[in-house]
Amino acid sequence: MTDFAARAVALDDADPLAHCRDLFVPSPDVVAYLDGNSLGRPLRVTSGRVTSFIENGWGGRLIRGWDDASDPDSADPDIAGPAAVGDWLTLGERIGDDLGRIALGAAPGQATIGDSTSVLLYKLVRAALDLRPDRHEIVVARDDFPTDRFVVEGIAAERGVTLRWAAGADEAAHALSDRTALVLLSHVAYRSGALADAAATTAGAHAAGALAIWDLCHSVGVVPIALDAWGVDLAVGCTYKYLNGGPGSPAFAYVAERHQGAFGQPIQGWLGSAAPFAMGQGYRPADGIRRVLSGTPPVIASLALRDTLALLDEVGTDAVRAKSEALTAFAVELVDALLPEAGLATPRDPARRGSHLTIDHPAFPELVPRLWERGVIPDFRTPTGIRLGLSPLSTSFAELELGVRAIREELHASAV
Repeated sequence: MTDFAARAVALDDADPLAHCRDLFVPSPDVVAYLDGNSLGRPLRVTSGRVTSFIENGWGGRLIRGWDDASDPDSADPDIAGPAAVGDWLTLGERIGDDLGRIALGAAPGQATIGDSTSVLLYKLVRAALDLRPDRHEIVVARDDFPTDRFVVEGIAAERGVTLRWAAGADEAAHALSDRTALVLLSHVAYRSGALADAAATTAGAHAAGALAIWDLCHSVGVVPIALDAWGVDLAVGCTYKYLNGGPGSPAFAYVAERHQGAFGQPIQGWLGSAAPFAMGQGYRPADGIRRVLSGTPPVIASLALRDTLALLDEVGTDAVRAKSEALTAFAVELVDALLPEAGLATPRDPARRGSHLTIDHPAFPELVPRLWERGVIPDFRTPTGIRLGLSPLSTSFAELELGVRAIREELHASAV
């Protein structure tokens, strides 16, 4: 049998991103963290950034920080990075520009941070329907994340539009018609890890006269994205997975510049207005991407994201993708050899998957708690799936080999 442990060591020795693992906060009781596609590890530097902000930004500048462009962090090279805090009111837009440049393939002024994925998705879908007022159907995939399905189900009931269900992103073209207003799909499927062809699918939607909205939650930060080049209309994604923003860190929205002038804000709030401090009567939307915002920006919750963006800017998303493909290829090899009784629910072609894969076995629901007790942390997806989420910046090949071997040991123990 192949000595996979030795293979893992060799792969780690040859990994050009190996040094990045030491940049993350260690977890002493965890020997294999395979859930970065749900919650990324924190970077060590983030602790200093948050402390500095509390003491010097929030504590020192107090209310002046909302529109004071000075940034106490910028004097510390260890915590300076993209989107210096500056005035807090514009932080979401400035982080959005950095995110667009580094990870979204988007020109400035088209992305912003704020709200949760669910809220931003609601806003984008509602606005997209208004951009296609003569069309009354939404195409959505049955295998999409529940929030995406639930949001459009609620909007369909609210607006009287019809949902056309596709089996998956690759099947969406078959559901298009001259009544389709928009197509909502995930770039990487949350369960299977299948990677959609966003460029071709977007082109197909446009050929039918529809808009394309992409959920980037499981691809941003780990798969190269080119929203402008693909002609994407709108997109949304979270920042706590491969962008390591922390639990509940704010989501982001992308609205192509060509749509911003007609973008109708369904949740009208003070920050998205043309003159937030005028406190006047009547809502008039701001110009540009700020009209997507509603309320006060989540300043503290945005701090960790800056550090991951700085690291991604340094190493490049192409290098991250190369490591991701190597990790998932090794994972498939391990599963085939060590877990032949488990079914692989993820495409075998590296070009057709993101950075996680799912394996299925009827014993897995009872197995996961025992793995967690051992410090091996994958996650579980109903009805019988274990997801192996591999974060290229923080996951080692040895960690992956240890985790899959632990699954094998627990599976065999449960059969005795």
